[in-house]
Amino acid sequence: MSASLSSHAFDVVRVHPDDPLAAPLFADLAVEYDTRYGDLFGGASEELTRYPAEAFLPPDGEFLLLVEDDVAVAGGAFMRHSSGSAEVKRMWTASSHRRRGLARRVLALLEERAAAAGYRRMHLTTGPRQPEARDLYLAAGWKPLFDPAVPRPTDTETLRALPVDQRLYAFERELP
Repeated sequence: MSASLSSHAFDVVRVHPDDPLAAPLFADLAVEYDTRYGDLFGGASEELTRYPAEAFLPPDGEFLLLVEDDVAVAGGAFMRHSSGSAEVKRMWTASSHRRRGLARRVLALLEERAAAAGYRRMHLTTGPRQPEARDLYLAAGWKPLFDPAVPRPTDTETLRALPVDQRLYAFERELP
């Protein structure tokens, strides 16, 4: 079941992660994960089922989609990370809708909704083969928990040799 929230050119819709409206976004996300990372992090299927759908539902989380002409074009979620802290997950923009500022819009909505849910801080990670995501979070004012001047390796062999936390770019942000 979907609950509509207000927005400008797009409908912002809060959905259950299993809502059929989200299915095409998850299918695209799985292809993207598998294309960029293969089984480096366990594969897209494992990553997309790592957390139960309930983790992304109120009161601890929320899953939002930007919908244009009845089609989800971008989305993202947050879930409880720790006491007082939420984690951004499942950020995605359909490839045919990139370069329109939609990911930044989704990120801002997730920040707003997490603050409204009582969280004081947010956390997120992205992979080294997603430089556009890393750049988005830096541009949006998220604090990097790494040295941005030192890029992560991107070749599979080197990445496999690193502990998982050293394969990723981690960020945090204080919420108002």
